[in-house]
Amino acid sequence: MYWKRGRTLGGFLLLSALTSGASEAQEPGASAPPDKATSEKPATESAPTPEPAEAEKAVAPKPKPKKPTSKAWGARRETDPPAYVDPTTKGFIEPFADLEWLDFGLEHRTRFEHRDDDYRKATLQDDDPFLMRSRVYIGVKEIFDPLRFTLELQDSRIFDTEYPEVNQDVDEHDVQQAYAELFFKDALGPGYPVRLQAGRMSFDLVNRRLVARNRWRNTTNAYDGFRLMLGDAQSDWQLDMIAVMPVERRLRQLDPNDEERWLYGIVGAWRGWSDVITLEPYYFYLNDQRKDPGLADREIHTVGLHGFGVFGKSGFDYDFDGAIQLGDDGPRDHRAFFGAGELGYTFKHDWKPRLSASVAYASGDRNPDDSTTERFDRMFGAGHFWSSTDYFVLSNTIMPRLRVEFRPIEPLRVDASYGAFWLASDSDTWGATPRRDRTGRSGDFVGQDIDLRVRYQLHANAELETGYTHFIPGSFVGNTGDADDSDFFYVAMTVGF
Repeated sequence: MYWKRGRTLGGFLLLSALTSGASEAQEPGASAPPDKATSEKPATESAPTPEPAEAEKAVAPKPKPKKPTSKAWGARRETDPPAYVDPTTKGFIEPFADLEWLDFGLEHRTRFEHRDDDYRKATLQDDDPFLMRSRVYIGVKEIFDPLRFTLELQDSRIFDTEYPEVNQDVDEHDVQQAYAELFFKDALGPGYPVRLQAGRMSFDLVNRRLVARNRWRNTTNAYDGFRLMLGDAQSDWQLDMIAVMPVERRLRQLDPNDEERWLYGIVGAWRGWSDVITLEPYYFYLNDQRKDPGLADREIHTVGLHGFGVFGKSGFDYDFDGAIQLGDDGPRDHRAFFGAGELGYTFKHDWKPRLSASVAYASGDRNPDDSTTERFDRMFGAGHFWSSTDYFVLSNTIMPRLRVEFRPIEPLRVDASYGAFWLASDSDTWGATPRRDRTGRSGDFVGQDIDLRVRYQLHANAELETGYTHFIPGSFVGNTGDADDSDFFYVAMTVGF
């Protein structure tokens, strides 16, 4: 085991050393200055030469302000292309420096974890694994427009773990994205492109609660199918439509899609009508038609509304989300719902401190023996932002939380939080653990946790992150088995090229 750890640490240190020589780069997503006008009309009697001030105004219009995004914890969607694909860093690989038609990025993350009394397993156990994830992204744009291509490869591994390998941690040398795209700039008017993608894709939708491209988890969700986008993140309105099959992650084989499962969805965004609120209605249809008679066919419709905004210059911001689910879960009817909200306040201080209070509720199954299932299905959503322990998901839970975030110096970000947890139904399962009392006699208070995270931007392409969470079990945990306090500590280095 020790030679594996030495090899992992060696790779970790080598990547850190390589990136220390990389040049500084501007922030990802920074736009180039607008092109100068090249077709001014000559001066004639019918078209007099404009005054200098008017000419300058005509050729250099002010760029539109960026549309607001939610400040809620974990709600920020991944950019397209992903944030590690920064065109300003291509100079690190000199042959790519002047290729404006090429999107290229490399990223590697090594994370060490210490888990003491891990409740995700049937018996409490300690573990000290190393998790490694490497990505490479290649995108070809503009040169063949309207036809574009994207390829992203990913390799995910775990070392020194005490548990059997699972596809949440391991997915070796596989294709994360591989799709062709038809891109029509300004097809619906200035600033309203049309994009049609076909192939394998990985993306976030809405606020990542139900469909997400995982950030924390060592492996990442992907989908095979079609995606049509009208408008973009800077448009006053936008429609995003998908018809995809989720990809099944295999440990050491190429990942196939699940041809017995389809996810359809349409997500809207209405941004231009108000200065204080953005609305994002959404609808998803999950259709499972299983050939195995031991697996239930399911049809679940999810209808929801996400909204967020700020109250002028008061410093207050807010975010809310809610959805209902209707359909069939095998022979049982499916009726479930969830709601979540967050209120934040940013203080006028050099450290940019933000204090927030949030709560989430997701229904659970109240009677496992009746004809209706009421456990909310979180589909393909991310879950780490609910608790760093990964003991909780958006299903059968009530989760209030207080959080403070601040930045003492520009490269350093710190956040700390306190959360408490209850079961929405005391006869249903506790989140991502195997614990359940079908009689409901063990109570509903699961526990509380205290969380601290620190991130330091070493330079433009390297970030060091560390965190610690202490979980204190409640009465439900004590009544269903071992109930020791649990500790989770990690340190991670992410480098890009």
